[in-house]
Amino acid sequence: MATFLYRLGRFSFRKRHVVALFWVALLALAGAGAAGAPAAGNSSFSIPGTEAQKAFDLLDERFPGASADGATARVVFKAPDGQKMTDPGNKAAVRDTVDELSGGAEVTQVTDPYQGGGVSQDGTIAYASVTYEVPGMELEESSREALKAAAEDARDSGLTVEIGGDALQAVPETGSAEIIGIGVAAVVLVITLGSLLAAGLPLLTAIVGVGIGVATITALASTLDLGSTTSILASMIGLAVGIDYALFVVSRYRAELAEGREREEAAGRAVGTAGSAVVFAGLTVVIALVGLSVVNIPMLTKMGIAAAGTVAVAVLIALTLIPAVLGYAGRRVRPAGEKSKLLGGGRAKDKADKPNMGTRWASFVVRRPLAVLLLGVVGLGAAAVPAGSLELGLPDDGSQPTSTTQRRAYDLLSEGFGPGFNGPLVVVVDAQGSDDPQAVFQQAGDEIKALDNVVNVAPAAPNKAGDTATIAVIPDAKPSSAATEDLVHDIRAAGADIKDGTGAEVLVTGATAMNIDVSQKLNDALVPYLVLVVGLAFLLLIVVFRSILVPLKAALGFLLSVLAALGAVVAVYQWGWLSGLMGVEETGPIMSMMPIFMVGVVFGLAMDYEVFLVTRIREAHVHGEKPAQAVVTGFRYSARVVTAAAVIMIAVFSGFIGSSDSMVKMIGFGLAIAVLFDAFVVRMAIVPAVLALLGAKAWWLPKWMDRALPNVDVEGESLAAHAGAAGKDDEDKELVRA
Repeated sequence: MATFLYRLGRFSFRKRHVVALFWVALLALAGAGAAGAPAAGNSSFSIPGTEAQKAFDLLDERFPGASADGATARVVFKAPDGQKMTDPGNKAAVRDTVDELSGGAEVTQVTDPYQGGGVSQDGTIAYASVTYEVPGMELEESSREALKAAAEDARDSGLTVEIGGDALQAVPETGSAEIIGIGVAAVVLVITLGSLLAAGLPLLTAIVGVGIGVATITALASTLDLGSTTSILASMIGLAVGIDYALFVVSRYRAELAEGREREEAAGRAVGTAGSAVVFAGLTVVIALVGLSVVNIPMLTKMGIAAAGTVAVAVLIALTLIPAVLGYAGRRVRPAGEKSKLLGGGRAKDKADKPNMGTRWASFVVRRPLAVLLLGVVGLGAAAVPAGSLELGLPDDGSQPTSTTQRRAYDLLSEGFGPGFNGPLVVVVDAQGSDDPQAVFQQAGDEIKALDNVVNVAPAAPNKAGDTATIAVIPDAKPSSAATEDLVHDIRAAGADIKDGTGAEVLVTGATAMNIDVSQKLNDALVPYLVLVVGLAFLLLIVVFRSILVPLKAALGFLLSVLAALGAVVAVYQWGWLSGLMGVEETGPIMSMMPIFMVGVVFGLAMDYEVFLVTRIREAHVHGEKPAQAVVTGFRYSARVVTAAAVIMIAVFSGFIGSSDSMVKMIGFGLAIAVLFDAFVVRMAIVPAVLALLGAKAWWLPKWMDRALPNVDVEGESLAAHAGAAGKDDEDKELVRA
């Protein structure tokens, strides 16, 4: 592989115009496709194999035209102090609002609070439900504006009016913090590479790669039903790995220049060595992201595949576009150790032979490996403690900032009707084939009323055929509580008894039940996913490192870092530690897909650092150095770059903490803290300590396996032979000329 990539690097350097034109044309093509494509909405949230999804599908079948997936809004009214919503003036204002909303182009139904039981017992709060014929993200802007205008007209009459539901759902914004993250990355690149131009290359190529990836996702969003957050997560991961992969190739190019090689040769060797590491690091990320499909949640599968595609583009750009732009840069990209004049280049060095920070740190770890190992493991173990109290759920309006009308509507409904009113359960009774469907509906309602934690059970509402009915159930506790989850399980248990006695099927659905089923499905999939992804990557790393213990150490180190990161997420978003600093206005359960998503993404990124760092160590060992010295040598050449890459990735992920979307905000924080733990504790401390303790045993591989495994030559051993042969050919040509 090293030889092939070496030739690819030289070709890209030499034919830079062709390579650059190819990528510019690809970017333009993707951009044109994105410009002409309809805007992305929310991906349809289906959960195959769950009871909630089965009930949802049954509603679509038995209640045609009911727009089960249509957007909803609750317009919540509160009377001024000392008044009630039943006062004539307030009643007239509410009915004017209902009439105004009923005329909307996309509205299918508006309920009158005074006819549908929408007034609280104390008479101070009322609500009107609005149902639309299309999902929230597909609503015309005019429909949203009409909803807001109707609420504003009601406010003019003196009422407090807020709007809840998904009708006001908007595409999440990442905020200016993302730009700050890119700015931090630029500063780190300048410090690491010692040149403004050299620092600009990774940023430029990463932006090109993310541009192609995100534009392609946008172009295909409507066709493939990709959600609005898909492109945000793809850009988050693509930008981080794109900068890192480019940084490793540029750094290796400068190191090759420092050894006196010509620029084209240096580009070839950089791609042949660092590029090999990029390929395998990218493969681990792609495996982890594509592996999300085993969970069998379409939205998560699409997010993973889209992000994996962006990572693949980043790898290809690092192997081709980077050497091409290095060819354009020429002598303005300086050898390692030299800085541009603008950054202090050309000054005399006081201590030319002073070991760099990576050398000094590795030497310290090699001298005290056991102490460093214990400190790192205990520290991460302590950070992981909060993960033991992890509670899972999906965000609702109760997790919105208190400044939003959705959150204020949520609070008003809780005040007037109880916390469970914000998470009603929908029980679907399928009595098709029953001799007396109406009796079955009555029996189901009566048994549900007898359960604990039930505030209200509405009368059964049958369809036109009379064989299926829906029963609305209001829990006593808020949607994300354990009590509501227990109630869902109790209703399903009662439904099983009804089925045994009557043959009718009782199913529970609604947003709350769907959230519970999602959490359970993700929990059930976590272990198989870990086995698949870690197993495949373990086999891949055996091929890369030709060792059993090094990949095993890499996997165990990853588990430590991801558990510690989950602990930090729980501490901030569930317990409320540093919540003000992170912009968390409301603590609560952790998003259901957070653990499995973090496992996938963090594993891929963790293996990036493992491959980049340990391949350098193995390269030194393969070339004859003793194990301890090889660790020091590997750190001398790669610690600075790995550190810079980690800081860049942390900065990019941290930028997404400023997103308006709670899911993106939490993922940004989780990935940033996970990279911090993995890069600086696991890879920079635990890894060298373990390698120092293992010594030569770290590279042990059974002879039969050594013979069976392909030699991928990540360290570039074949390049030395290739260079020797090339040198011999040059000498022969000189002799012929003489």
